[in-house]
Amino acid sequence: MPVRILHVSTRLILGGSQENTVLSCEGQARLGHEVHLAFGPIYGPEGSLLARMQAFNARCVQGLERCANGAAAQPVGVHVVPDLIRQINPRRDARCYRQMARLIGSLRPDVVHTHSSKAGIIGRAAAWNATPRPAVVHTIHGPPFMPVEGGMLQRLKRRAINRAYALSEKFAAARCHKVLSVAGAMTEQFLARGIGTPGLYETVYSGMEVERYLPPSDVVERRAALRARLGIDGQDLVFVTVARLSEHKGHDDLLSALGDTLRHNPTWKLLWVGDGWWRGRLIERARAMGLMVREADALGDGGGDSGGDGGGDGGAAGRTSSIVLTGLVPSERVAEHLWASDVLVHPSAREGLPRTVPQGLLAGLPAVAYDVDGTGEACITGQTGVLVPAGNVQQLRAALLGLASDAGQRKRLAQTGRAMCIDRFSTQRMVSELERVYAQARAIAQAQAQAQAQAQAQV
Repeated sequence: MPVRILHVSTRLILGGSQENTVLSCEGQARLGHEVHLAFGPIYGPEGSLLARMQAFNARCVQGLERCANGAAAQPVGVHVVPDLIRQINPRRDARCYRQMARLIGSLRPDVVHTHSSKAGIIGRAAAWNATPRPAVVHTIHGPPFMPVEGGMLQRLKRRAINRAYALSEKFAAARCHKVLSVAGAMTEQFLARGIGTPGLYETVYSGMEVERYLPPSDVVERRAALRARLGIDGQDLVFVTVARLSEHKGHDDLLSALGDTLRHNPTWKLLWVGDGWWRGRLIERARAMGLMVREADALGDGGGDSGGDGGGDGGAAGRTSSIVLTGLVPSERVAEHLWASDVLVHPSAREGLPRTVPQGLLAGLPAVAYDVDGTGEACITGQTGVLVPAGNVQQLRAALLGLASDAGQRKRLAQTGRAMCIDRFSTQRMVSELERVYAQARAIAQAQAQAQAQAQAQV
């Protein structure tokens, strides 16, 4: 039966958890459910998925999105929560709680499904206190707990913040009916911190549009065309990273691992797909290392390179860049950048399950990634890629050099990975799993409501 669902996400930027949420909304609307999506203000260089949501809604209005029974799918209700922000801010967080409570009270959803830590803590609290209480579900897309590192004061501060998050997550876990993990590793980490009980958790792998990443029949031509636009020769070896240019994504480790090799081997390239607050600093560091950088989004087709002196020229110099930055790339165009590459590199120090790894495998690339959180459930050493201890720059370098020298191994790993990902990470499978979990959560919520009513009647 159709139900009313409210998804809550902290920010609708370009990112894995946000794409997961939007695909869930679209899939559930196609099943005939009434779906709503709430999120905080969008700002900054990370981009936004709002345009995609609006395009889906426009297709619904035009009757182009249909349910299985032939009826037109309903547009997804879009709600901006003004004080839902990523940073901890007690005053604004209190206002956010009241805003969420009003929204839930007005929509009266059957299911409230929260995403990300901040939205998850506030959203679950507001939903749990609603009358009538909906089924409350939360998805862990990545751990809120950060590595304890740095000087003594930094380590003390990080431990205090991690402790605060653990207490908040324990509070929130007691106020929901099901917690979903995008990887089994997330469940293990939360249980190790005493958050919830094993029966609370379910693993639902993050879905993606599998068909979008599979190489088309004209992939050779499309690969050559994009390489030409980016200033990359047909025979160059390209290591691609699809991630925000921000903390913990590992771009610095890539520079440390391959800086010397890139300087002495002009046929090797780093292709960085994405943008972020660290862009300027990363470019400055690369230039200081003597590496040429091509900002493809700023220079346009046929643009030149900027070198250590910040200058640039066109023509042949456009082919000498060691690093090519694309800036923000719409999600529907990420696949062609993968097809134009040879190895996916994801040295991120903090993940749930990185969507870019299965996307790269689907596109025909082996993966090299740090062994953090759920990454090892997609990047499996000897099967789909090479998993490297987090922060070990020497092993990262060795893994990249090993794959660079063995085209046969690259092909074998990618083929195995593609077969695995087609099944495990499809959107259809994720939406189907959500249906199953929602039914369980609603049954639990109804049983709790009946027990509470009986207890009150006895009093």
